[in-house]
Amino acid sequence: MDYSLSDARIVESWHKNAAPWTTAVRTHAIESRRLITDRAIMDAVLSRSPRSMIDLGCGEGWLIRALAGTGMRMIGLDVVPALIADARAAGGGEFHLGCYEDIASGKIKFSADVVVCNFSLLGKESVEATLAAIPALLEPAGTLLIQTLHPVVACGTHPYRDGWREGSWAGFSSEFSDPAPWYFRTLQSWLRLIQDSGLRLLQLGEPVHPVTGHPVSVIFVADVMR
Repeated sequence: MDYSLSDARIVESWHKNAAPWTTAVRTHAIESRRLITDRAIMDAVLSRSPRSMIDLGCGEGWLIRALAGTGMRMIGLDVVPALIADARAAGGGEFHLGCYEDIASGKIKFSADVVVCNFSLLGKESVEATLAAIPALLEPAGTLLIQTLHPVVACGTHPYRDGWREGSWAGFSSEFSDPAPWYFRTLQSWLRLIQDSGLRLLQLGEPVHPVTGHPVSVIFVADVMR
């Protein structure tokens, strides 16, 4: 396996870029988030009227802070210690250090009405193992929400097929370095992965950029297949 294109490299990159990421999020420096995707995932969570939420790959905790005051019990999980420290310092919910391997192996004992993966499913094997373990994290009638880059737009000039892609911090500040690779999945592959993980697709949303009119992301809403 090429280490430069692997799940391990993704984690390594995020360890290096935790500080500039926190700054970018808290200064609203990312246009697509500011204009559409942050609100889109918040609305998706609130539409389920949950009593509890787990944010997998919570980063510096923005989503939990944004939903503070709703009365939900909110738990954030991330593999990067610096991001969890930032999240805890800002408050709003419970924040725990943990990796996707912990979820896949059953070490995470929390459960919630909604589990959110907001632009946090970037790898290959780690994502496949994590999604297979999601049913154990959901309360009865619970829901999984995944927001990720829209495959049709994110594909760019590459062939429209699954595969590793080089990362880029284009458009970000010079403080960022060593961009993480990511694993591209077609829309069909996402749907197949959800089904193979014992989950059933309930809804599919496509938030659209208010200026370009192009889809920015896709939001999958799924529950446990019965």
